[in-house]
Amino acid sequence: MGQKKDLTGSEKSKIVRYLAEACSSLKIAKLLKRDHRTIKRFIQNSQQGRKKRVEKPRCKITAHELRKVKRAAAKMPLATSLAIFQSCNITGVPKSTRCAILRDMAKVRKAERRPPLNKTHKLKRQDWAKKYLKTDFSKVLWTDEMRVSLDGPDGWARGWIGKGQRAPVPLRRQQGGGGVLVWAGIIKGELVGPFRVEDGVKLNSQSYCKFLEDTFFKQWYRKKSASFKKNMIFMQDNAPSHASKYSTAWLARKGIKEEKLMTWPPCSPDLNPIENLWSIIKCEIYKEGKQYTSLNSVWEAVVAAARNVDGEQIKTLTESMDGRLLSVLAKKGGYIGR
Repeated sequence: MGQKKDLTGSEKSKIVRYLAEACSSLKIAKLLKRDHRTIKRFIQNSQQGRKKRVEKPRCKITAHELRKVKRAAAKMPLATSLAIFQSCNITGVPKSTRCAILRDMAKVRKAERRPPLNKTHKLKRQDWAKKYLKTDFSKVLWTDEMRVSLDGPDGWARGWIGKGQRAPVPLRRQQGGGGVLVWAGIIKGELVGPFRVEDGVKLNSQSYCKFLEDTFFKQWYRKKSASFKKNMIFMQDNAPSHASKYSTAWLARKGIKEEKLMTWPPCSPDLNPIENLWSIIKCEIYKEGKQYTSLNSVWEAVVAAARNVDGEQIKTLTESMDGRLLSVLAKKGGYIGR
């Protein structure tokens, strides 16, 4: 037996009219001379299709509560919608409604990777570039610390940011938290370190100088010739433990003072070539989503990755300084790509 034809549009209209007249499906089948099961199936499908989704009434908030939400969003950058509403003591508002309300006054943003530069920062960066434009950078030791964690680099938070506001710069955890703090330096084509800061040690001026004495000075600097020490320029950033009077005086007693201690402009990680070395090492130790179960295992991975960085890679980084200085001058003190 051949397959019967589907119900036509006219037949469907008649079925709906007969149903309105309280006719049974069996009677409709006889009137239309169609199989009872076909009529019954159409009625069932139609009833399912006509079912309306029951939606909860959208929660509305008062104008006073709206002002409270706006103030909270301004005071709590990158907070979730739930945290913002809870801080205003507004409960029972579904997420969709919270987000719809916040979209009128804010937007979801990620934290900015680098702090914004003001006019003073830019001027100091330009002055620094002009001062060291004729420097022989093969004699500069570039140093810095890096924190490595068990689970990879700290993710950048996402959250609501009020319109017209800038996303805040996240705190870079160089101290505290579950990770290993690593110090290293690069000069010409040579890697100094890496050296591990003892777990639980907070780097203040005293502990920083003691760390340099036990690692950098005893294990590397002491072995260098007098002519090398005479010409080497020591670079460090403006972290409080680095730039304090105590640390500056201590380095001076070690012979690292005046022109041998490089001044450093504020907010300038992009000018330090060792930051690129940290990126190389982190890409290696965290490739394919690698995670670690202990601080010792992540430290061993850092040491192994550092050993795989050859002298030519390091030399490329240190030789990039002339270009960086020209770029920062061309950008009038603005950030450069690195």
